Amino acid sequence: MEGRTITRADLSESVFQEVGLSRNESSDLVETILAEVVEALARGESVKISSFGSFTVRDKGQRVGRNPKTGQEVPILPRRVLVFRASNVLKSLINGAPDESKG
Repeated sequence: MEGRTITRADLSESVFQEVGLSRNESSDLVETILAEVVEALARGESVKISSFGSFTVRDKGQRVGRNPKTGQEVPILPRRVLVFRASNVLKSLINGAPDESKG
């Protein structure tokens, strides 16, 4: 599976071309949106973007793991993990179905 990685600069350039803001304004807009998403997730809130997906933070409890090399049991500390769940629209687009939201 080969593809290119979309960067902040790519997003800013897209906003610049599609919306018509200046390059600086486009960059500021992208940074503001990303900062808002990050801050919401850091507070433990969910972020839902229509036709794209939702980001949630999940608390995982402590559990016992095993070192695969030695077989020794090792405690895995509790932690918070970021979970992304793609929307049905995004899943359909990834799997080659036509975009039904533009119907």
